[in-house]
Amino acid sequence: MITYIYWIAVIVLAGAVFWGFGVKMEKWKVGSIAALAILLISWSAYYFSLQNIFVKRYGGVMTISVPDGQQHLAATWKDDNLWVENYDPKTNTCIFSEYSKGNLLQGKVTIKNCNPRGQRP
Repeated sequence: MITYIYWIAVIVLAGAVFWGFGVKMEKWKVGSIAALAILLISWSAYYFSLQNIFVKRYGGVMTISVPDGQQHLAATWKDDNLWVENYDPKTNTCIFSEYSKGNLLQGKVTIKNCNPRGQRP
């Protein structure tokens, strides 16, 4: 729900800027560039940062996939960052990685000789 409110507000703001510059001031080029800049900045902010915050704090929706060949073990939040733990049976390692959509500031911890189910490799 919060995601819909965010995008409605962004579209209304971009439309108001486009309408204000284009219709009222007859500066169509400035209005188009300003509205496009608002949309681009808003998309970048959502894609690289706000999605995790919306999901954790306000009950948004997010989908991530487990890499091929790995098994999902756990997921947890640390502040506004989602950390996901997967197990790779081929290499017998546990991979604990921070989920970041744009791969910016993404942490990763690899635990070798990890036997999460007490099995022998």
